[in-house]
Order: sequence, then structure tokens, then C-alpha cells
Amino acid sequence: MSTLIAAIRSAVTYVVVSIYVLLAGLLGMAVAVPLKWVGLLYDLGHIGVGLALGLAGIRYHVSGRERIPKGRAMVFCSNHQSNVDPPVLFRALHRRLHILYKAELSKLPVFGTVIQVGGFIPVPREQKEAAMEAIDKAADSIRSGNSFLIFPEGTRSRTDQLLPFKKGGFIMSIKAQAPIVPVAISGGRDAMRKGSAIIRPVRVEVRIGEPVETAGYTLDERDALIQVVRERIEALLRQDQEPGARSQEVGARR
Repeated sequence: MSTLIAAIRSAVTYVVVSIYVLLAGLLGMAVAVPLKWVGLLYDLGHIGVGLALGLAGIRYHVSGRERIPKGRAMVFCSNHQSNVDPPVLFRALHRRLHILYKAELSKLPVFGTVIQVGGFIPVPREQKEAAMEAIDKAADSIRSGNSFLIFPEGTRSRTDQLLPFKKGGFIMSIKAQAPIVPVAISGGRDAMRKGSAIIRPVRVEVRIGEPVETAGYTLDERDALIQVVRERIEALLRQDQEPGARSQEVGARR
């Protein structure tokens, strides 16, 4: 697809999604807040994300979904390569997926309020004490039955190599004694080049690994837990790099 066509398509995506967030967000909060119907916000969120991905031409395929524990709250732990990773994983992994997010996003009009009402938890990166309070709040949320998504690298990796993992999400998992589900996502890096707002159509691969139980782990053993999860994500990423890995799954797309 030419750059001009991609630019036009991107502009349409930004405009349509912005209007949707404004209208659906205000309507959703007007209904969900007084009725305590948070599920409505998630339903509207999935519609909005599906709309955005469809308009931008972002397709994805998920393998290993049968490994997701049933009837349990969990923490999905994924690598992070591109701006399309969060919306794809929100759509692909769980109907009520909560996310630990950068506190700056709370300042966004409408969207910032919606995600807080929906149970997403802001983490102030530069305030250690406040960040730990956010981790404790997230652990309580998991214990009440909510599943979370974390990106332990903290930012996008510019290469195929994983960045060092931050410990907050693993502390949260241990405190909640919730299983960690390793996830590897790849293919989205070409969607948006550095410094460009143009979204190019890509196909993203999501691979889900075997859960890592945290029962029995203590906070002093968090580094060992991080190593286990990191190795499983690296193994999932290697699968995607094997010759023919994608061509064998062309028929299974979403």
C-alpha cells in the first residue's frame, strides 16, 4: 500500500475513532456509573478497538488460547514491540482485561476517565511510593476476580531482543497469588515507523504460553519468577521466527 493511501486511511481511522471515543465514552459513563454497569464500558471498548483495528487494517491471529486458565483471575505478561500491541491484546486475550497504565494517560479527555471507571489502574512511574500503592490496589483487584495485562519491559523494544523486566507486575502477581500467562506478540512494529503517525496494515501474531503458577513464591523470590516468565516469552518469540511458522497458520485469522 502506498504511503498516500496509508496516510488517508490513517486520518480516517483517527477521526472516526476519536468521535467514537467521545460519543461512546460519554454515553457509556452516563449509563454505567449510576447503574454500576462497568461491563457496558468494556463492551463499548471492544467495539471501539475492533473499529480502530479494522479501519487501520490491523489483523491478528492468536495461538495457544486453550492454555488460558478457566474461571480464574490471572496476569497476562507480554513483550512490547509496537503501538498496536495494547489494543490487539485487549481485544484478543480477555473480555474484561484490566491494564496497569502510565498515569499520564489519565489526563486524556473522556478516555482517561473511562479507563479509570473501568478499573484500569494508573501507575506513576516517578513516584515509587505511589507506584507501590497502585501495585497493592491491582493485587486487591485480582483477588476480587479481575485479570490484568502487564508489559514488564515498561516501553517498546526497538529490536527483537527483550528489554530488562521491571518488577512491579510480578510483585502484584505474587501478592495476589495469581497465575502469570506469558504472551509473545510480534509483527506490529512495521505498523508505525518511528516519528510517524501513519498506520500501515500489518498482520500481528499473538502466542500464548503455559501459565506460571505463583502459589508458593515469596516476594524475595520475584527475580526467579521473572526469569521463568522471561524464558517462556523468549521461547514463544523463537517459535514465530521459525521458517514457515506464519505460513502454516494463514487460514486461522481474526
